[in-house]
Amino acid sequence: MKIDDTSKKTAAIGVTTTQTRAGKGAEKADASSKASSSNVTLSTQVQALTAQVSGASVFDTKKVEEIKAAIAGGQFQVNAERVADGLMDTVKDLISARKG
Repeated sequence: MKIDDTSKKTAAIGVTTTQTRAGKGAEKADASSKASSSNVTLSTQVQALTAQVSGASVFDTKKVEEIKAAIAGGQFQVNAERVADGLMDTVKDLISARKG
């Protein structure tokens, strides 16, 4: 087997063949993704929860539209006592979470 020393030839013409860090990292990531391939199977409970969450909306669109209309019409009223109670409950939860 003949070994060809091309690095001396390219150095003579001023061309370098070094890789950047990003190139090396991408090369390693590509090699590791090819080297390990595994299958993950979710439990039936997780599958059921995923289906349930994907079907549910995050917020009630109708309620949001009603609030927008009330604000635009000048009829929206803020219950300051309810807001304050909610803030106090949140603070209590945060404090108890830090202690525990």
